[in-house]
Amino acid sequence: MSRGSPAKRPSLADKFALWLSKSRTIDGLWIGSARSDNPELDLQRVEAALQLIERFAPLHYRRVKNNLSRIWVQLVPHGAGCYLHSLNACLLDERVVASETTTLEWIASAIVHEATHARLEKRGIRYDEAVRHRIERICARRELDFARHLSGVDALLEAINWRLVRCNENNASYTDQNMWEEIDHGNADILRHLGTPEWVIALVFRTRNLVVGIRRFTRRIAGSSVQ
Repeated sequence: MSRGSPAKRPSLADKFALWLSKSRTIDGLWIGSARSDNPELDLQRVEAALQLIERFAPLHYRRVKNNLSRIWVQLVPHGAGCYLHSLNACLLDERVVASETTTLEWIASAIVHEATHARLEKRGIRYDEAVRHRIERICARRELDFARHLSGVDALLEAINWRLVRCNENNASYTDQNMWEEIDHGNADILRHLGTPEWVIALVFRTRNLVVGIRRFTRRIAGSSVQ
């Protein structure tokens, strides 16, 4: 999945989180972890995944290096990973990276997927609703090509093929409305993961909706005044 507008600049929050993250540079590529407990484990797993790509699929490794500036492990509200335009970064969810059930092959495949998002964006292909299913299909195919260079990854191949089947224009998951609903659910899950009480979570979303409503009303009034 891809997130944000290509023209959007990094937020102050993202810049601050980058500064706080434990990081290092691997073959010219910045990798970092925003996790407070044992971020070194995240860096080791990402580095090992990059080595896996380089060893078994050099072409994919060159594309990762050429198209991404960063690989950043943090809490991701939609899916196990995404591409962030403003930082030209592959984001990987720290809960997934740290899980004992997550293989290095899976992490490597996710990096290949998000690097493909970056490559398509550089070619001027934006993550708009009308073409979103096609973009996801291209990214999944690149994953599939990478995974076929590996052995003993039947579960990974099955998961990628399942996603490929779902990449069609009739899948409501790729609509803007569904995507933002998934992000809302993901943000709520992140707050729960951080130990936030349910009443605080409800208050956060009510406040957000109120602010959004006020902004829309203000823009509508301003537009009427201009006319």
